[in-house]
Amino acid sequence: MAVYLDYNATAPIRPEARAAANAAMDLLGNPASVHAAGRAARALVEQARTDVAGFVAVKPASITFTSGGTESNALAIESAVLAGFDRIILGATEHAAVSENGRAKSPLIEVWPVDGQGVADLNWLADALAKPGKALVCLMLANNETGVIQPVVEASALVREAGGWLHVDAVGAVGKIAIHFNELGADTMALVGHKIGAPFGVGALAAGPRSKLSRLIHGGGQEQGRRGGAENVPGIAGMAAAAKAATRDLPKMAAQSAWRDDLQTRVEAVGAIAFGAEVPRLPQTLGFAMPGYESTLQVMSLDLAGVMVSAGPACSSGKLKPSATVAAMGREDLAANAIRVSGGWASAAQDWKTCGDVWLNAFEKHQARRMAS
Repeated sequence: MAVYLDYNATAPIRPEARAAANAAMDLLGNPASVHAAGRAARALVEQARTDVAGFVAVKPASITFTSGGTESNALAIESAVLAGFDRIILGATEHAAVSENGRAKSPLIEVWPVDGQGVADLNWLADALAKPGKALVCLMLANNETGVIQPVVEASALVREAGGWLHVDAVGAVGKIAIHFNELGADTMALVGHKIGAPFGVGALAAGPRSKLSRLIHGGGQEQGRRGGAENVPGIAGMAAAAKAATRDLPKMAAQSAWRDDLQTRVEAVGAIAFGAEVPRLPQTLGFAMPGYESTLQVMSLDLAGVMVSAGPACSSGKLKPSATVAAMGREDLAANAIRVSGGWASAAQDWKTCGDVWLNAFEKHQARRMAS
């Protein structure tokens, strides 16, 4: 039986989400229509908005549904630029959904460095915010490759004092740890459905009172005038159901830290290097590298044995590029040797043990081939 440990790329759809999406597909109306069918569809969307808002502790009106995490990030970044924030500060380990959207909107990009554990340097940020200009600061809540949780609360205090806009990409953290938008102090925060077990094609942007959203997609007055186009009713229903299930399952997610740590101990015993091991991480994410053992070979060997993991972000792992996150942490020498193991709502302890067994066996064979050549 195949072992799937690539939840940071996407999660299997949850039964609750599948049922909710299927039920929504039986609804006839467009949520913008005023007849009975339209009102039923609208009621479903608004209940889903309430459920997703509760998932991250915001008011329902703060939630704008989108097509996914990338659009949510783009909407926040463009809104900030149009609001006059003429400097963009990007965390060095941000996902391309943030960094590429930032670079597309402004030539004034400043890269915010991280330390050897992958944690953003707050002293650097304080110095950067003292410079002239209105700054949009982008900092992910947790890194999708290493699981490292960033000091968002501390960063938000600095950004607010400087009159900046803090955008948080929470796509990598959603469903893995509890998220409280107001406690984080963010102005905008990107969410996605498929990484918590919802269907593909739906996400959300949470926006606080200090932010002013501008339409990225023009059209009708949907989504409180923030996004044109008929809402994806089945996807939205599925995301709400997945969010409720993910909240329920947070204690089970936390328990995976023991499985992660056991695998980490096993691979470290033969020389592997775990990333972010000295700082808080997501409980179900392990990023590590084995010097001299290419990540592509590791992933292929695991896959041939029925174990699925990644060599980097899902959007770029197929390109087989060295990890930019690992390089930003000062370990460019390991960037081509890094892989990521990530569990989720349907993972079991045996999955992690099997992954370790298979990886260790593949590494032993790799070492034998190197010795023989």
